[in-house]
Amino acid sequence: MKFNPVRYSSQVGEAWLDFSFKVKYCHKIFDNFAYRNACLALFRKALKHYDIRCKDDEIGFDNDHLHMILDIGLKSRPQIAKELKGFVGRKFFMLFPELKKPKNEGGLFWDSGLWNPASYSSQPHNLKHSIDYVKKQKYGSRRDQAKQRRLSSFT
Repeated sequence: MKFNPVRYSSQVGEAWLDFSFKVKYCHKIFDNFAYRNACLALFRKALKHYDIRCKDDEIGFDNDHLHMILDIGLKSRPQIAKELKGFVGRKFFMLFPELKKPKNEGGLFWDSGLWNPASYSSQPHNLKHSIDYVKKQKYGSRRDQAKQRRLSSFT
Protein backbone atom coordinates (compact mmCIF):
# COMPACT_ATOMS: atom_id res chain seq x y z
CA MET A 1 0.00 0.00 0.00
CA LYS A 2 1.32 3.42 -0.96
CA PHE A 3 0.95 6.20 1.57
CA ASN A 4 2.01 9.15 -0.57
CA PRO A 5 1.60 8.31 -4.29
CA VAL A 6 2.51 10.74 -7.05
CA ARG A 7 -0.53 12.68 -8.18
CA TYR A 8 -1.08 13.96 -11.71
CA SER A 9 -4.14 15.72 -13.10
CA SER A 10 -5.52 12.49 -14.54
CA GLN A 11 -3.60 9.75 -12.71
CA VAL A 12 -2.32 8.70 -9.32
CA GLY A 13 0.61 6.33 -8.99
CA GLU A 14 4.01 5.43 -10.36
CA ALA A 15 5.32 3.76 -13.52
CA TRP A 16 8.91 2.66 -12.89
CA LEU A 17 10.88 1.48 -15.93
CA ASP A 18 14.45 0.31 -16.38
CA PHE A 19 16.12 2.43 -19.08
CA SER A 20 19.43 1.74 -20.80
CA PHE A 21 21.18 4.05 -23.28
CA LYS A 22 24.14 2.90 -25.36
CA VAL A 23 26.89 5.13 -26.77
CA LYS A 24 27.06 5.26 -30.56
CA TYR A 25 29.71 3.05 -32.19
CA CYS A 26 30.17 1.30 -28.80
CA HIS A 27 33.00 3.67 -27.85
CA LYS A 28 34.08 2.97 -24.28
CA ILE A 29 34.02 6.62 -23.22
CA PHE A 30 32.75 5.96 -19.70
CA ASP A 31 36.08 4.43 -18.73
CA ASN A 32 37.20 8.07 -18.68
CA PHE A 33 36.28 9.59 -15.30
CA ALA A 34 35.81 13.11 -16.69
CA TYR A 35 33.38 11.95 -19.40
CA ARG A 36 31.47 9.72 -16.99
CA ASN A 37 31.25 12.38 -14.29
CA ALA A 38 30.09 15.03 -16.77
CA CYS A 39 27.48 12.67 -18.21
CA LEU A 40 26.21 11.85 -14.72
CA ALA A 41 25.87 15.54 -13.87
CA LEU A 42 24.10 16.22 -17.17
CA PHE A 43 21.64 13.37 -16.64
CA ARG A 44 20.81 14.64 -13.17
CA LYS A 45 20.27 18.11 -14.62
CA ALA A 46 18.07 16.70 -17.41
CA LEU A 47 16.01 14.66 -14.95
CA LYS A 48 15.39 17.78 -12.91
CA HIS A 49 14.66 19.89 -16.01
CA TYR A 50 12.07 17.43 -17.35
CA ASP A 51 10.72 16.55 -13.89
CA ILE A 52 11.50 12.84 -14.17
CA ARG A 53 12.11 10.84 -11.00
CA CYS A 54 15.09 8.47 -10.84
CA LYS A 55 14.91 5.60 -8.31
CA ASP A 56 17.42 6.18 -5.48
CA ASP A 57 19.08 8.86 -7.67
CA GLU A 58 21.25 6.02 -8.99
CA ILE A 59 22.69 5.88 -12.50
CA GLY A 60 24.95 2.91 -13.25
CA PHE A 61 27.60 3.20 -15.98
CA ASP A 62 29.44 0.48 -17.82
CA ASN A 63 32.12 1.10 -20.47
CA ASP A 64 29.73 2.09 -23.25
CA HIS A 65 26.23 2.29 -21.77
CA LEU A 66 24.27 3.28 -18.69
CA HIS A 67 21.26 2.06 -16.72
CA MET A 68 18.74 3.89 -14.56
CA ILE A 69 15.25 3.25 -13.24
CA LEU A 70 12.84 6.09 -13.97
CA ASP A 71 9.25 6.95 -13.15
CA ILE A 72 7.88 8.01 -16.52
CA GLY A 73 4.70 9.53 -15.12
CA LEU A 74 2.41 10.54 -17.98
CA LYS A 75 5.14 10.50 -20.65
CA SER A 76 5.82 7.75 -23.18
CA ARG A 77 9.01 5.69 -23.34
CA PRO A 78 10.17 7.28 -26.62
CA GLN A 79 9.47 10.76 -25.27
CA ILE A 80 11.61 10.11 -22.17
CA ALA A 81 14.47 8.72 -24.30
CA LYS A 82 14.30 11.65 -26.73
CA GLU A 83 14.28 14.28 -23.98
CA LEU A 84 17.12 12.78 -21.95
CA LYS A 85 19.40 11.71 -24.79
CA GLY A 86 18.90 15.01 -26.64
CA PHE A 87 19.58 17.18 -23.60
CA VAL A 88 22.63 15.21 -22.46
CA GLY A 89 24.11 14.72 -25.95
CA ARG A 90 23.92 18.42 -26.85
CA LYS A 91 25.45 19.63 -23.60
CA PHE A 92 28.06 16.83 -23.53
CA PHE A 93 29.52 17.91 -26.88
CA MET A 94 29.57 21.53 -25.69
CA LEU A 95 31.78 20.39 -22.81
CA PHE A 96 33.94 18.07 -24.93
CA PRO A 97 34.09 19.47 -28.49
CA GLU A 98 37.21 17.39 -29.23
CA LEU A 99 34.98 14.33 -29.50
CA LYS A 100 33.14 15.86 -32.48
CA LYS A 101 36.30 16.54 -34.53
CA PRO A 102 36.65 14.76 -37.89
CA LYS A 103 37.87 11.19 -37.72
CA ASN A 104 41.27 12.07 -39.21
CA GLU A 105 41.78 14.55 -36.35
CA GLY A 106 41.06 11.97 -33.66
CA GLY A 107 37.37 12.60 -33.05
CA LEU A 108 35.24 9.66 -32.00
CA PHE A 109 31.80 10.99 -32.98
CA TRP A 110 32.52 12.78 -36.25
CA ASP A 111 29.35 14.11 -37.85
CA SER A 112 27.20 12.10 -35.45
CA GLY A 113 25.42 12.14 -32.12
CA LEU A 114 26.52 10.68 -28.80
CA TRP A 115 23.84 8.02 -28.42
CA ASN A 116 22.86 4.97 -30.40
CA PRO A 117 19.38 5.74 -31.80
CA ALA A 118 17.95 2.64 -30.13
CA SER A 119 17.20 2.56 -26.43
CA TYR A 120 16.05 -0.16 -24.06
CA SER A 121 13.29 0.16 -21.53
CA SER A 122 11.34 -2.46 -19.64
CA GLN A 123 9.16 -2.78 -16.62
CA PRO A 124 11.15 -4.58 -13.93
CA HIS A 125 9.57 -7.73 -12.51
CA ASN A 126 11.37 -7.17 -9.23
CA LEU A 127 12.16 -3.50 -8.56
CA LYS A 128 14.65 -4.23 -5.77
CA HIS A 129 16.57 -6.65 -8.00
CA SER A 130 16.68 -4.05 -10.79
CA ILE A 131 17.94 -1.36 -8.41
CA ASP A 132 20.70 -3.69 -7.22
CA TYR A 133 21.62 -4.41 -10.86
CA VAL A 134 21.98 -0.69 -11.60
CA LYS A 135 24.11 -0.19 -8.49
CA LYS A 136 26.39 -3.09 -9.42
CA GLN A 137 27.34 -1.70 -12.83
CA LYS A 138 31.06 -1.19 -13.40
CA TYR A 139 30.74 2.48 -12.46
CA GLY A 140 27.77 3.11 -10.18
CA SER A 141 27.23 6.81 -9.52
CA ARG A 142 27.51 6.38 -5.74
CA ARG A 143 30.46 4.01 -6.09
CA ASP A 144 32.42 6.68 -8.02
CA GLN A 145 31.78 9.21 -5.28
CA ALA A 146 33.01 6.75 -2.66
CA LYS A 147 36.22 6.08 -4.64
CA GLN A 148 37.16 9.74 -4.79
CA ARG A 149 39.92 10.51 -2.35
CA ARG A 150 40.90 13.80 -0.84
CA LEU A 151 44.28 15.36 -1.51
CA SER A 152 45.16 14.95 2.17
CA SER A 153 44.97 11.15 1.81
CA PHE A 154 48.08 11.18 -0.43
CA THR A 155 50.35 12.87 2.12
